[in-house]
Amino acid sequence: MVMSRINASAATLTKNRTDDSISPSSGMCATCIDGCVGMCEIGKSAYRGAEVIYPQPYGIITTASEKNYPLDLSHFTILGTVVGAKGIEENSDKAIFANVDLERKIGIDGNIKIKLPIVIGGLGSTAIAKNNWEGLAIGAAITGIPLTIGENVCGMDPGAKIVNGHVVHSPELERRVKLYKEWQQDGYGIIIVQTNIEDTKLNVDEYAISQLGIEAIELKWGQGAKDIGGEVMIENLDRARMLKDRGYVLIPDPDSPAVAEAFKQGKFKEFERHSRVGMITEEGFMARVEELRQRGAKYISLKTGAYRPADLARALKFCSKAKVDFLTIDSAGGGTGMSPWRMMNEWGIPGVYLWSQAFRFAERLAAEGEHIPDIGFASGFAFEDQIFKGLALGAPYVKFISMARAPLAAAMVGKTIGKRMAEKQVPVYIERFGTTPEEVFVTASELKQRFGNDFERIPTGALGLYTYMQRLDEGLRQLMAGSRKFALEYISRDDIAALTEEAAKVSDIRYVMEVDKEEVDKILDT
Repeated sequence: MVMSRINASAATLTKNRTDDSISPSSGMCATCIDGCVGMCEIGKSAYRGAEVIYPQPYGIITTASEKNYPLDLSHFTILGTVVGAKGIEENSDKAIFANVDLERKIGIDGNIKIKLPIVIGGLGSTAIAKNNWEGLAIGAAITGIPLTIGENVCGMDPGAKIVNGHVVHSPELERRVKLYKEWQQDGYGIIIVQTNIEDTKLNVDEYAISQLGIEAIELKWGQGAKDIGGEVMIENLDRARMLKDRGYVLIPDPDSPAVAEAFKQGKFKEFERHSRVGMITEEGFMARVEELRQRGAKYISLKTGAYRPADLARALKFCSKAKVDFLTIDSAGGGTGMSPWRMMNEWGIPGVYLWSQAFRFAERLAAEGEHIPDIGFASGFAFEDQIFKGLALGAPYVKFISMARAPLAAAMVGKTIGKRMAEKQVPVYIERFGTTPEEVFVTASELKQRFGNDFERIPTGALGLYTYMQRLDEGLRQLMAGSRKFALEYISRDDIAALTEEAAKVSDIRYVMEVDKEEVDKILDT
Protein backbone atom coordinates (compact mmCIF):
# COMPACT_ATOMS: atom_id res chain seq x y z
CA MET A 1 0.00 0.00 0.00
CA VAL A 2 1.36 3.42 -0.98
CA MET A 3 0.93 5.71 2.02
CA SER A 4 2.29 8.96 0.61
CA ARG A 5 1.58 11.10 -2.41
CA ILE A 6 4.78 12.59 -3.74
CA ASN A 7 5.86 14.91 -6.54
CA ALA A 8 2.38 16.25 -7.26
CA SER A 9 -0.11 17.99 -4.99
CA ALA A 10 -2.66 20.77 -4.96
CA ALA A 11 -0.74 22.08 -1.94
CA THR A 12 2.30 22.87 -4.08
CA LEU A 13 0.28 23.68 -7.21
CA THR A 14 1.89 20.79 -9.06
CA LYS A 15 0.67 17.75 -10.99
CA ASN A 16 2.05 14.87 -12.99
CA ARG A 17 1.99 14.89 -16.78
CA THR A 18 0.60 11.35 -16.69
CA ASP A 19 -2.11 10.50 -14.18
CA ASP A 20 -2.36 6.75 -14.74
CA SER A 21 1.29 5.70 -14.77
CA ILE A 22 3.18 6.95 -11.72
CA SER A 23 6.22 5.43 -10.04
CA PRO A 24 5.10 4.80 -6.44
CA SER A 25 8.56 5.26 -4.95
CA SER A 26 9.48 8.61 -6.54
CA GLY A 27 6.10 9.93 -7.58
CA MET A 28 7.55 10.67 -11.01
CA CYS A 29 5.77 9.84 -14.22
CA ALA A 30 6.84 6.37 -15.29
CA THR A 31 7.99 8.02 -18.52
CA CYS A 32 9.71 11.34 -17.81
CA ILE A 33 10.01 12.94 -21.23
CA ASP A 34 12.49 15.47 -22.56
CA GLY A 35 10.44 18.49 -23.56
CA CYS A 36 8.06 18.56 -20.59
CA VAL A 37 7.74 22.07 -19.15
CA GLY A 38 7.82 20.78 -15.58
CA MET A 39 4.31 20.56 -14.11
CA CYS A 40 5.38 18.20 -11.30
CA GLU A 41 7.12 19.17 -8.06
CA ILE A 42 10.55 18.22 -9.38
CA GLY A 43 9.93 20.28 -12.49
CA LYS A 44 8.68 23.31 -10.58
CA SER A 45 11.64 23.03 -8.21
CA ALA A 46 13.94 23.26 -11.25
CA TYR A 47 12.93 26.88 -11.74
CA ARG A 48 11.45 28.03 -8.38
CA GLY A 49 13.73 26.14 -6.00
CA ALA A 50 12.97 26.39 -2.27
CA GLU A 51 9.67 28.20 -2.91
CA VAL A 52 8.21 24.78 -3.70
CA ILE A 53 8.95 23.52 -0.17
CA TYR A 54 5.93 25.43 1.09
CA PRO A 55 2.18 25.07 0.43
CA GLN A 56 0.79 27.70 -1.92
CA PRO A 57 -0.75 30.21 -2.34
CA TYR A 58 0.44 31.49 1.04
CA GLY A 59 -1.90 33.57 3.18
CA ILE A 60 -5.27 32.32 1.96
CA ILE A 61 -5.00 28.59 2.67
CA THR A 62 -4.58 26.11 5.45
CA THR A 63 -3.10 22.72 4.65
CA ALA A 64 -2.97 19.25 6.13
CA SER A 65 -1.04 16.08 5.38
CA GLU A 66 -2.07 13.90 2.43
CA LYS A 67 -0.31 10.87 3.87
CA ASN A 68 -2.51 7.84 4.42
CA TYR A 69 -1.20 6.67 7.78
CA PRO A 70 -1.52 2.95 8.58
CA LEU A 71 -3.71 3.73 11.59
CA ASP A 72 -6.12 6.54 12.42
CA LEU A 73 -9.32 7.14 14.38
CA SER A 74 -11.43 5.46 11.70
CA HIS A 75 -9.87 2.17 12.83
CA PHE A 76 -11.93 2.39 16.01
CA THR A 77 -15.68 2.17 16.45
CA ILE A 78 -17.90 3.65 19.13
CA LEU A 79 -19.80 1.12 21.23
CA GLY A 80 -23.39 1.56 22.32
CA THR A 81 -25.56 -0.39 24.72
CA VAL A 82 -29.21 -0.97 25.60
CA VAL A 83 -28.76 -1.04 29.36
CA GLY A 84 -28.21 1.54 32.06
CA ALA A 85 -27.24 5.19 32.11
CA LYS A 86 -24.31 6.95 33.76
CA GLY A 87 -24.65 10.53 34.89
CA ILE A 88 -28.43 10.57 34.82
CA GLU A 89 -31.39 8.66 36.21
CA GLU A 90 -32.13 5.39 34.44
CA ASN A 91 -35.41 6.71 33.12
CA SER A 92 -36.28 6.80 29.42
CA ASP A 93 -38.04 10.13 29.86
CA LYS A 94 -34.90 11.71 31.30
CA ALA A 95 -32.08 9.83 29.57
CA ILE A 96 -32.40 11.67 26.25
CA PHE A 97 -29.51 13.11 24.31
CA ALA A 98 -30.57 16.70 24.94
CA ASN A 99 -29.82 16.11 28.63
CA VAL A 100 -26.21 15.07 28.09
CA ASP A 101 -23.92 17.44 30.00
CA LEU A 102 -21.04 18.68 27.83
CA GLU A 103 -19.77 21.33 30.21
CA ARG A 104 -16.42 20.84 31.85
CA LYS A 105 -13.98 22.65 34.13
CA ILE A 106 -10.30 22.48 33.28
CA GLY A 107 -7.11 23.56 35.03
CA ILE A 108 -5.63 22.50 38.35
CA ASP A 109 -8.30 24.30 40.35
CA GLY A 110 -11.06 23.70 37.80
CA ASN A 111 -11.66 27.40 37.37
CA ILE A 112 -11.83 27.48 33.58
CA LYS A 113 -15.40 26.73 32.58
CA ILE A 114 -16.05 25.48 29.05
CA LYS A 115 -19.34 24.74 27.33
CA LEU A 116 -17.85 22.04 25.12
CA PRO A 117 -14.71 19.87 25.52
CA ILE A 118 -13.04 21.88 22.77
CA VAL A 119 -10.19 24.39 22.77
CA ILE A 120 -9.31 26.28 19.60
CA GLY A 121 -5.57 25.91 19.22
CA GLY A 122 -2.94 28.50 18.43
CA LEU A 123 -3.72 30.66 15.40
CA GLY A 124 -0.83 33.05 15.16
CA SER A 125 0.83 35.51 12.82
CA THR A 126 -0.25 34.03 9.48
CA ALA A 127 -2.43 36.25 7.32
CA ILE A 128 -5.27 33.75 7.26
CA ALA A 129 -5.56 33.83 11.06
CA LYS A 130 -5.36 37.62 11.19
CA ASN A 131 -7.93 38.09 8.43
CA ASN A 132 -10.45 35.76 10.11
CA TRP A 133 -9.87 36.72 13.74
CA GLU A 134 -13.14 38.61 14.13
CA GLY A 135 -15.16 35.50 13.30
CA LEU A 136 -12.93 33.23 15.38
CA ALA A 137 -12.87 35.43 18.48
CA ILE A 138 -16.56 36.32 18.59
CA GLY A 139 -17.66 32.84 17.54
CA ALA A 140 -15.54 31.13 20.21
CA ALA A 141 -16.57 33.62 22.89
CA ILE A 142 -20.32 33.22 22.33
CA THR A 143 -19.87 29.44 22.14
CA GLY A 144 -18.12 29.43 25.50
CA ILE A 145 -14.87 27.71 24.54
CA PRO A 146 -11.22 28.80 24.95
CA LEU A 147 -9.35 30.39 22.06
CA THR A 148 -5.57 30.54 21.70
CA ILE A 149 -3.70 33.43 20.14
CA GLY A 150 -0.74 31.77 18.46
CA GLU A 151 2.92 32.64 18.28
CA ASN A 152 4.67 35.67 16.77
CA VAL A 153 1.68 38.05 16.73
CA CYS A 154 3.53 40.91 18.43
CA GLY A 155 6.73 40.38 16.49
CA MET A 156 4.86 40.46 13.20
CA ASP A 157 2.69 43.44 14.12
CA PRO A 158 3.89 46.44 12.05
CA GLY A 159 2.30 48.75 14.61
CA ALA A 160 4.05 47.18 17.60
CA LYS A 161 6.21 49.44 19.72
CA ILE A 162 9.39 47.76 20.92
CA VAL A 163 11.65 49.42 23.47
CA ASN A 164 15.03 47.93 24.44
CA GLY A 165 14.06 44.68 22.76
CA HIS A 166 10.74 44.33 24.62
CA VAL A 167 7.25 44.92 23.27
CA VAL A 168 5.36 47.63 25.13
CA HIS A 169 2.41 47.99 22.76
CA SER A 170 0.91 45.80 20.03
CA PRO A 171 -2.32 46.95 18.37
CA GLU A 172 -2.84 43.54 16.77
CA LEU A 173 -2.50 41.54 19.98
CA GLU A 174 -4.70 44.07 21.76
CA ARG A 175 -7.34 43.74 19.03
CA ARG A 176 -7.36 39.96 19.29
CA VAL A 177 -7.66 39.94 23.06
CA LYS A 178 -10.34 42.61 23.24
CA LEU A 179 -12.56 41.00 20.60
CA TYR A 180 -12.79 37.80 22.61
CA LYS A 181 -13.20 39.47 26.00
CA GLU A 182 -15.90 41.82 24.76
CA TRP A 183 -18.09 38.89 23.72
CA GLN A 184 -17.20 36.43 26.49
CA GLN A 185 -20.36 35.11 28.14
CA ASP A 186 -20.89 34.38 31.85
CA GLY A 187 -17.25 33.54 32.48
CA TYR A 188 -17.14 30.62 30.05
CA GLY A 189 -13.99 30.05 28.06
CA ILE A 190 -10.73 31.98 28.26
CA ILE A 191 -8.37 33.74 25.87
CA ILE A 192 -4.89 32.19 25.89
CA VAL A 193 -1.67 33.78 24.61
CA GLN A 194 0.89 31.36 23.22
CA THR A 195 4.60 32.20 23.35
CA ASN A 196 7.58 30.73 21.51
CA ILE A 197 11.28 31.59 21.78
CA GLU A 198 10.94 34.90 19.90
CA ASP A 199 7.90 35.91 21.96
CA THR A 200 9.86 35.19 25.12
CA LYS A 201 12.73 37.39 23.94
CA LEU A 202 10.25 40.18 23.18
CA ASN A 203 8.68 39.81 26.65
CA VAL A 204 5.25 39.21 25.12
CA ASP A 205 3.98 37.39 28.20
CA GLU A 206 4.78 40.32 30.50
CA TYR A 207 3.00 42.73 28.17
CA ALA A 208 -0.02 40.45 27.73
CA ILE A 209 -0.42 39.84 31.47
CA SER A 210 0.23 43.35 32.76
CA GLN A 211 -1.33 45.44 29.99
CA LEU A 212 -4.03 43.26 28.45
CA GLY A 213 -5.23 41.32 31.49
CA ILE A 214 -4.28 37.92 30.09
CA GLU A 215 -4.57 35.14 32.69
CA ALA A 216 -3.48 32.13 30.62
CA ILE A 217 -0.11 31.66 28.92
CA GLU A 218 0.71 28.68 26.71
CA LEU A 219 4.36 27.72 26.30
CA LYS A 220 5.09 26.24 22.90
CA TRP A 221 7.60 23.52 22.21
CA GLY A 222 6.23 22.93 18.74
CA GLN A 223 3.40 21.37 16.77
CA GLY A 224 2.47 18.34 14.73
CA ALA A 225 2.87 20.03 11.34
CA LYS A 226 6.63 20.62 11.55
CA ASP A 227 9.63 20.21 13.83
CA ILE A 228 11.19 23.61 13.20
CA GLY A 229 10.06 27.11 14.10
CA GLY A 230 7.22 28.98 12.46
CA GLU A 231 7.48 30.38 8.95
CA VAL A 232 5.69 33.05 6.99
CA MET A 233 6.30 34.71 3.65
CA ILE A 234 7.02 38.46 3.49
CA GLU A 235 6.26 40.35 0.28
CA ASN A 236 7.65 43.74 1.36
CA LEU A 237 11.35 44.65 1.64
CA ASP A 238 10.92 47.21 4.42
CA ARG A 239 8.81 44.75 6.40
CA ALA A 240 11.43 42.04 5.96
CA ARG A 241 14.09 44.41 7.28
CA MET A 242 11.88 45.34 10.22
CA LEU A 243 11.43 41.70 11.16
CA LYS A 244 15.15 41.05 10.93
CA ASP A 245 15.72 44.00 13.26
CA ARG A 246 13.24 42.40 15.67
CA GLY A 247 15.35 39.26 15.84
CA TYR A 248 13.79 36.93 13.26
CA VAL A 249 15.72 34.90 10.71
CA LEU A 250 15.06 36.20 7.17
CA ILE A 251 16.00 34.27 4.03
CA PRO A 252 17.48 35.72 1.89
CA ASP A 253 19.06 38.53 3.90
CA PRO A 254 17.04 41.71 3.21
CA ASP A 255 19.98 43.87 4.33
CA SER A 256 22.17 42.57 1.51
CA PRO A 257 22.35 45.20 -1.26
CA ALA A 258 22.41 42.50 -3.94
CA VAL A 259 19.36 40.77 -2.46
CA ALA A 260 17.48 44.05 -2.13
CA GLU A 261 18.21 44.94 -5.75
CA ALA A 262 17.11 41.51 -6.97
CA PHE A 263 13.86 41.86 -5.03
CA LYS A 264 13.21 45.33 -6.47
CA GLN A 265 13.75 43.95 -9.97
CA GLY A 266 11.17 41.23 -9.35
CA LYS A 267 13.62 38.33 -9.55
CA PHE A 268 11.96 36.92 -6.44
CA LYS A 269 8.81 38.08 -4.70
CA GLU A 270 8.94 36.81 -1.11
CA PHE A 271 11.27 36.60 1.87
CA GLU A 272 11.01 33.66 4.25
CA ARG A 273 10.66 34.61 7.92
CA HIS A 274 11.66 31.82 10.29
CA SER A 275 11.44 31.35 14.05
CA ARG A 276 14.24 29.67 15.94
CA VAL A 277 14.02 26.24 17.52
CA GLY A 278 13.99 26.06 21.29
CA MET A 279 16.54 24.27 23.46
CA ILE A 280 14.54 22.52 26.14
CA THR A 281 15.94 21.58 29.54
CA GLU A 282 14.09 20.61 32.69
CA GLU A 283 15.77 23.39 34.64
CA GLY A 284 14.88 25.96 32.01
CA PHE A 285 11.26 24.79 31.83
CA MET A 286 10.76 24.86 35.58
CA ALA A 287 12.32 28.31 35.81
CA ARG A 288 10.12 29.62 32.99
CA VAL A 289 6.93 28.35 34.63
CA GLU A 290 7.92 29.93 37.92
CA GLU A 291 8.76 33.20 36.16
CA LEU A 292 5.31 33.28 34.52
CA ARG A 293 3.63 32.69 37.86
CA GLN A 294 5.59 35.53 39.44
CA ARG A 295 4.52 37.77 36.58
CA GLY A 296 0.88 37.04 37.36
CA ALA A 297 -0.14 34.19 35.07
CA LYS A 298 -3.05 32.31 36.69
CA TYR A 299 -3.00 29.43 34.22
CA ILE A 300 -0.04 27.91 32.41
CA SER A 301 -0.15 25.29 29.69
CA LEU A 302 2.25 23.61 27.30
CA LYS A 303 1.76 22.80 23.63
CA THR A 304 4.04 20.07 22.31
CA GLY A 305 4.29 18.36 18.96
CA ALA A 306 4.85 15.05 17.22
CA TYR A 307 8.38 14.54 18.49
CA ARG A 308 10.09 11.34 19.57
CA PRO A 309 8.62 9.37 22.52
CA ALA A 310 11.35 10.64 24.86
CA ASP A 311 10.20 14.21 24.21
CA LEU A 312 6.61 13.29 24.97
CA ALA A 313 7.83 11.75 28.22
CA ARG A 314 9.68 14.99 28.97
CA ALA A 315 6.56 17.03 28.32
CA LEU A 316 4.43 14.95 30.68
CA LYS A 317 7.09 14.69 33.38
CA PHE A 318 8.02 18.38 33.31
CA CYS A 319 4.35 19.42 33.35
CA SER A 320 3.75 17.04 36.24
CA LYS A 321 6.62 18.47 38.25
CA ALA A 322 5.74 22.08 37.45
CA LYS A 323 2.04 21.42 38.04
CA VAL A 324 0.93 23.17 34.88
CA ASP A 325 -2.80 23.39 34.24
CA PHE A 326 -3.02 21.58 30.94
CA LEU A 327 -0.94 20.01 28.19
CA THR A 328 -1.87 19.87 24.51
CA ILE A 329 -0.33 17.03 22.51
CA ASP A 330 -0.31 17.68 18.77
CA SER A 331 0.52 14.88 16.35
CA ALA A 332 1.56 14.48 12.75
CA GLY A 333 -1.05 14.80 10.05
CA GLY A 334 -3.00 17.78 11.33
CA GLY A 335 -2.99 21.23 9.80
CA THR A 336 -1.11 24.45 9.42
CA GLY A 337 -1.20 27.88 7.90
CA MET A 338 2.42 27.61 6.81
CA SER A 339 4.70 24.56 7.12
CA PRO A 340 7.13 22.79 4.77
CA TRP A 341 4.93 20.47 2.74
CA ARG A 342 7.11 17.36 2.65
CA MET A 343 7.97 17.77 6.33
CA MET A 344 4.30 17.88 7.25
CA ASN A 345 3.69 14.64 5.35
CA GLU A 346 6.78 12.69 6.31
CA TRP A 347 7.82 13.89 9.77
CA GLY A 348 6.58 13.01 13.24
CA ILE A 349 4.48 10.44 15.06
CA PRO A 350 0.85 10.27 13.86
CA GLY A 351 -2.16 10.69 16.09
CA VAL A 352 -3.21 7.28 17.35
CA TYR A 353 0.39 6.22 17.94
CA LEU A 354 1.37 9.37 19.85
CA TRP A 355 -1.87 9.57 21.82
CA SER A 356 -1.56 5.91 22.83
CA GLN A 357 1.93 6.57 24.13
CA ALA A 358 0.64 9.61 26.01
CA PHE A 359 -1.99 7.46 27.74
CA ARG A 360 0.61 4.90 28.80
CA PHE A 361 2.94 7.58 30.11
CA ALA A 362 0.12 9.26 32.03
CA GLU A 363 -0.94 5.92 33.52
CA ARG A 364 2.59 5.34 34.72
CA LEU A 365 2.86 8.75 36.37
CA ALA A 366 -0.60 8.41 37.92
CA ALA A 367 0.33 5.02 39.39
CA GLU A 368 3.23 6.74 41.11
CA GLY A 369 0.89 9.36 42.56
CA GLU A 370 2.21 12.21 40.43
CA HIS A 371 0.20 15.18 39.17
CA ILE A 372 -1.32 14.70 35.71
CA PRO A 373 -2.23 17.94 33.96
CA ASP A 374 -5.48 18.07 32.03
CA ILE A 375 -4.52 16.74 28.60
CA GLY A 376 -5.81 17.75 25.20
CA PHE A 377 -5.27 15.81 21.98
CA ALA A 378 -4.80 17.71 18.71
CA SER A 379 -4.36 16.97 14.99
CA GLY A 380 -7.06 16.69 12.38
CA PHE A 381 -10.13 16.62 14.61
CA ALA A 382 -13.18 17.88 12.72
CA PHE A 383 -16.33 15.96 13.73
CA GLU A 384 -18.15 14.71 16.79
CA ASP A 385 -17.24 11.04 16.34
CA GLN A 386 -13.53 11.93 16.26
CA ILE A 387 -13.94 14.04 19.38
CA PHE A 388 -15.63 11.15 21.18
CA LYS A 389 -12.93 8.70 20.11
CA GLY A 390 -10.15 11.08 21.15
CA LEU A 391 -11.68 11.59 24.59
CA ALA A 392 -12.19 7.83 25.00
CA LEU A 393 -8.71 6.92 23.78
CA GLY A 394 -7.11 9.12 26.43
CA ALA A 395 -9.65 8.72 29.24
CA PRO A 396 -9.59 9.67 32.04
CA TYR A 397 -6.68 12.05 31.45
CA VAL A 398 -7.83 13.73 28.24
CA LYS A 399 -10.25 16.52 29.10
CA PHE A 400 -10.54 18.33 25.78
CA ILE A 401 -9.81 18.19 22.08
CA SER A 402 -7.81 20.97 20.47
CA MET A 403 -9.01 22.05 17.03
CA ALA A 404 -7.83 24.81 14.70
CA ARG A 405 -8.18 24.07 11.00
CA ALA A 406 -11.84 22.98 11.14
CA PRO A 407 -13.06 25.96 13.23
CA LEU A 408 -11.12 28.28 10.95
CA ALA A 409 -12.81 26.69 7.93
CA ALA A 410 -16.24 27.29 9.48
CA ALA A 411 -15.38 30.92 10.19
CA MET A 412 -14.05 31.42 6.67
CA VAL A 413 -17.18 29.92 5.09
CA GLY A 414 -19.40 32.09 7.26
CA LYS A 415 -17.41 35.18 6.28
CA THR A 416 -17.57 34.30 2.59
CA ILE A 417 -21.33 33.77 2.74
CA GLY A 418 -21.67 37.21 4.31
CA LYS A 419 -19.64 38.77 1.50
CA ARG A 420 -21.77 37.07 -1.13
CA MET A 421 -24.90 38.36 0.59
CA ALA A 422 -23.51 41.91 0.57
CA GLU A 423 -22.73 41.54 -3.14
CA LYS A 424 -26.18 39.99 -3.77
CA GLN A 425 -24.45 36.99 -5.32
CA VAL A 426 -25.50 34.19 -2.97
CA PRO A 427 -24.66 30.79 -4.55
CA VAL A 428 -27.71 28.80 -5.59
CA TYR A 429 -26.98 25.92 -3.19
CA ILE A 430 -27.14 28.44 -0.32
CA GLU A 431 -29.87 30.66 -1.76
CA ARG A 432 -32.38 27.83 -1.35
CA PHE A 433 -32.22 28.58 2.38
CA GLY A 434 -32.48 32.33 1.92
CA THR A 435 -30.43 35.44 1.21
CA THR A 436 -30.01 36.96 4.68
CA PRO A 437 -28.04 35.78 7.74
CA GLU A 438 -31.29 35.20 9.62
CA GLU A 439 -32.50 32.85 6.89
CA VAL A 440 -29.29 31.01 6.07
CA PHE A 441 -27.68 30.45 9.48
CA VAL A 442 -29.85 28.02 11.40
CA THR A 443 -28.72 29.38 14.78
CA ALA A 444 -29.54 33.01 13.94
CA SER A 445 -32.95 33.09 15.65
CA GLU A 446 -31.47 31.72 18.89
CA LEU A 447 -28.62 34.24 18.81
CA LYS A 448 -30.98 37.08 17.99
CA GLN A 449 -33.00 36.23 21.09
CA ARG A 450 -29.83 36.01 23.21
CA PHE A 451 -28.21 39.21 22.04
CA GLY A 452 -31.09 41.42 20.92
CA ASN A 453 -29.86 44.44 18.99
CA ASP A 454 -26.26 43.29 19.40
CA PHE A 455 -27.01 40.43 17.02
CA GLU A 456 -26.43 42.86 14.15
CA ARG A 457 -22.83 43.27 15.36
CA ILE A 458 -22.08 39.55 15.12
CA PRO A 459 -20.17 38.97 11.85
CA THR A 460 -21.17 36.10 9.62
CA GLY A 461 -17.77 34.50 10.25
CA ALA A 462 -18.73 34.19 13.91
CA LEU A 463 -22.15 32.85 12.91
CA GLY A 464 -20.38 30.20 10.87
CA LEU A 465 -18.15 29.13 13.74
CA TYR A 466 -20.97 29.14 16.30
CA THR A 467 -23.28 27.16 14.02
CA TYR A 468 -20.57 24.58 13.34
CA MET A 469 -19.99 24.23 17.08
CA GLN A 470 -23.74 23.79 17.58
CA ARG A 471 -23.58 20.85 15.17
CA LEU A 472 -20.68 19.31 17.11
CA ASP A 473 -22.57 19.90 20.36
CA GLU A 474 -25.66 18.01 19.25
CA GLY A 475 -23.73 15.28 17.45
CA LEU A 476 -21.56 14.57 20.48
CA ARG A 477 -24.59 14.46 22.75
CA GLN A 478 -26.20 11.85 20.49
CA LEU A 479 -23.12 9.63 20.48
CA MET A 480 -22.77 9.87 24.25
CA ALA A 481 -26.43 9.08 24.82
CA GLY A 482 -26.06 5.99 22.64
CA SER A 483 -23.19 4.87 24.85
CA ARG A 484 -25.33 5.73 27.90
CA LYS A 485 -22.77 8.30 29.08
CA PHE A 486 -24.61 11.48 30.05
CA ALA A 487 -21.63 13.51 31.26
CA LEU A 488 -18.09 13.79 29.92
CA GLU A 489 -16.52 12.35 33.06
CA TYR A 490 -18.08 8.96 32.30
CA ILE A 491 -16.49 8.51 28.86
CA SER A 492 -14.01 5.66 29.18
CA ARG A 493 -11.67 3.61 27.03
CA ASP A 494 -14.13 0.73 26.82
CA ASP A 495 -16.57 3.02 24.98
CA ILE A 496 -14.59 2.29 21.81
CA ALA A 497 -13.28 -0.89 20.20
CA ALA A 498 -10.39 -1.47 17.82
CA LEU A 499 -11.49 -2.71 14.40
CA THR A 500 -8.15 -4.30 13.60
CA GLU A 501 -5.68 -6.27 15.66
CA GLU A 502 -3.01 -3.70 14.75
CA ALA A 503 -5.14 -0.90 16.20
CA ALA A 504 -5.65 -2.97 19.36
CA LYS A 505 -1.92 -3.64 19.67
CA VAL A 506 -0.92 0.02 19.28
CA SER A 507 -3.62 1.49 21.52
CA ASP A 508 -4.36 -1.25 24.09
CA ILE A 509 -8.01 -0.70 23.18
CA ARG A 510 -9.74 -4.06 23.04
CA TYR A 511 -10.18 -5.71 19.65
CA VAL A 512 -13.83 -5.68 18.66
CA MET A 513 -14.07 -9.49 18.62
CA GLU A 514 -12.82 -9.62 22.22
CA VAL A 515 -15.04 -6.86 23.64
CA ASP A 516 -17.27 -7.96 26.57
CA LYS A 517 -15.90 -11.49 26.35
CA GLU A 518 -16.16 -12.16 30.06
CA GLU A 519 -19.63 -10.65 30.34
CA VAL A 520 -20.81 -12.57 27.28
CA ASP A 521 -19.65 -15.83 28.82
CA LYS A 522 -21.42 -14.97 32.04
CA ILE A 523 -24.69 -14.16 30.25
CA LEU A 524 -24.64 -17.24 28.05
CA ASP A 525 -23.61 -19.62 30.81
CA THR A 526 -26.45 -18.70 33.20
